[in-house]
Amino acid sequence: MFPYDPALLAAVRTPPQSIADVLRTMQVIEATCIDGDGLKWFNWLYLQVTQAVEARIASGGFSDPAWLAQLDVQFARLFFGALESALAGQPSPSCWQTLFACRNRVAVARIQFALAGINAHINHDLPQAIVATCQATATLPQHASPRYYDYTALNVTLDALIESAKQTLRVRLLGDALPPVSHLEDTVAAWSVSAAREAAWQNAELLWHLRDLRPLSSNFLDTLDGLTTVVSKALLVPVPPVAASA
Repeated sequence: MFPYDPALLAAVRTPPQSIADVLRTMQVIEATCIDGDGLKWFNWLYLQVTQAVEARIASGGFSDPAWLAQLDVQFARLFFGALESALAGQPSPSCWQTLFACRNRVAVARIQFALAGINAHINHDLPQAIVATCQATATLPQHASPRYYDYTALNVTLDALIESAKQTLRVRLLGDALPPVSHLEDTVAAWSVSAAREAAWQNAELLWHLRDLRPLSSNFLDTLDGLTTVVSKALLVPVPPVAASA
């Protein structure tokens, strides 16, 4: 779709092993994508989120900072993997393909691309990342556990970043103004990262119990992908142009 897609493909082919690796890959994507690429604006927001998570982990105050760092890495691997598959012409989750297929749609606002990416990443990918992190660290995804409290402690920081992005990115893809009133107002106002992350944790607990039941876990993920895709499509409905004055 864009002439630099091979460079993006090369950037995401090596799975990250640390938060520093995650940030380096995101910075390559940031430097490579032009403003007219919707992928840029999801990555822009995700980069800020990852930087904030890294800073919170470094500042201490968590019961298990190593677990949160591992979650950050497992989480990013799923986005990079979906992007790699799409750029290589291979199947990727439908919720991600919905975003990747309209990267150059100039009638869509930057915040719509950012939120559609956050929607796919949290609602579809985060439950899988939580399970992968628990498997890698010999822990369990349980409510009322120290790791759950660490996980939810990040919500205030993430909510603040999302709310700021709702204002900063409220322009069309190429930066031109949006109409003062549109369906976008209700769509953006309805988004809550805290609610999405709570649902992701609950889905991770379900997925954990299904992890050894391959047909059931695959069906669960397919259903999750389908539901997440519906939301992504709603988030990416183009904003009508400003009507000309009489």
